[in-house]
Amino acid sequence: MTLRIAAALAAVLAAATPAAAQTYPAKPITMIVPFAAGGPTDIIARIVGEHMGRTLGQQIVIENVAGAGGTTGTTRTAQAAPDGYTIMMGHMGTHGAAPALYPKLKYDPTKDFEPIGMAAGTPILIVAKKGLAPKDLKEFVAFAKQGGDKLNLAHAGIGSVSHATALLFNASIGTKPTSVPYKGTGPAMNDLVSGQVDYMCDQIVNVVEQVKAGSIKAYAIATPDRSPALPDVPTTKEAGLPDYQVSAWNAMFAPKGTSPEIVAKLSDALNKALADPNTAKRLTDLGGVLPEPANRNPAWLKGYVAQEVARWTPVIKAAGETAE
Repeated sequence: MTLRIAAALAAVLAAATPAAAQTYPAKPITMIVPFAAGGPTDIIARIVGEHMGRTLGQQIVIENVAGAGGTTGTTRTAQAAPDGYTIMMGHMGTHGAAPALYPKLKYDPTKDFEPIGMAAGTPILIVAKKGLAPKDLKEFVAFAKQGGDKLNLAHAGIGSVSHATALLFNASIGTKPTSVPYKGTGPAMNDLVSGQVDYMCDQIVNVVEQVKAGSIKAYAIATPDRSPALPDVPTTKEAGLPDYQVSAWNAMFAPKGTSPEIVAKLSDALNKALADPNTAKRLTDLGGVLPEPANRNPAWLKGYVAQEVARWTPVIKAAGETAE
């Protein structure tokens, strides 16, 4: 009798996951954004999440969990139940730079998540407060070398995209400014606009409107070609710093152990969002670069995350920075 009961229980448990996947989602889904509201990752998450919710038939609720360069919210996602109701929008910092910056990191970006798909690439711009004296990138580089720690660099916290890409920029020109961390690029941008900090290296999604409005100045975009969203901003190659080429990215992840069926539903909903002309236009108008169709699946993202960890680890270690 005991063997029969055990066999029956095993059969029920074996059938439970497919049944749950078939009815998924039965309630709203929480998407953790590990930064403050108003930053690039938050904006992209809200744009794609809105369309995904319509496809899935349930609302995707954005929860901003800021702190520790995005690792607080990312850790929460890694430790969440793998039932498909807690997912996150990660990026180059949380899933590329963080392992080198946080010796006691409580997650492994290559092992503790189920990749869902790439949402958008986000080119990096070198931007400064409106009143800063240099008129172009060459003048700014000379100014930064002379100013040294008198210049204030704003970023979204140790390990964030704005921090990692600024490390690369500062190393490339040989300067060490005073670092001013924030809990997200939204509040950092507010202080740049008000002139309380001097410059940032930030994702294009977060700077387009301010650059167009003249609230801040853009020295260059760190990509081979100019962006259609900001056609008047020169590339770093045009501006005299050809070796500084970097673009960030935002991608969606679920906790390790989330069923393949649920991951497939979420990935399909993300792909449908990116294929929607209105959603795509909202992203590209902000300067976002949509991933190629071949680069929108979970398997591709898994390999890409491993490449990014390998890419950023030597850069960060060479800079000698850690978050602890």
